[in-house]
Amino acid sequence: MWLWGVALAMALAGPAGAHPHMWMDTEIALHLDAQGRAEAVRITWTYDEFSSMALIEERGLDADHDGNSTPEEEAALSGFDMHWDAGFPGDTYVLSGGVAVGLSGPSDWTARHQGGRITTSHLRRIEPPVSLEKVLQVQVYDPGFYTDYTIVKRPVVTPALPEGCMAEVLAPDPAEADQRLLDALAEYGADQDVEADFPAIGAQFSEEVRLTCGAR
Repeated sequence: MWLWGVALAMALAGPAGAHPHMWMDTEIALHLDAQGRAEAVRITWTYDEFSSMALIEERGLDADHDGNSTPEEEAALSGFDMHWDAGFPGDTYVLSGGVAVGLSGPSDWTARHQGGRITTSHLRRIEPPVSLEKVLQVQVYDPGFYTDYTIVKRPVVTPALPEGCMAEVLAPDPAEADQRLLDALAEYGADQDVEADFPAIGAQFSEEVRLTCGAR
């Protein structure tokens, strides 16, 4: 994950209650090229208040503790969550017709701290761009379920979606996702450290933007 240097774990009771540790409001914006292909996705993350406070205090920002940072402080904050370990997928996955497509690393990032919460955004290129002839999915999840992502707004598409296309936000069935988590945890023995080796269950809790053009 990210090289933050500060532990954001909460002391919650029981192995199932120990995840997630962080909650992220997420917005997705798709960019189309001149041929109408999906060429990039901009991802916006708004951190929960506890995580925001810990990250701001770690960096010595918001000296007056009013929950807002100055432009100079926000400039210092910009990019703090963009220094990813090699191979980290960025908790964003794009599929075309059910097949994963490549994403570049993050670029053109921003950061702000207002109302006690940090909001950052970054752009990732779809490599290569994909046509909209097949269903396009943008999924957001942390495989280890340390972070819980919630898509909070309808997706933005630039330029506007072609006629006959529809973009929607889909969420998993919470009861089914919870049951799969419990089933995975039941496989652990009493002497195993579940927290240190949490099951890769995050995909079961994934929300996604789905873009469909024409009849499917």
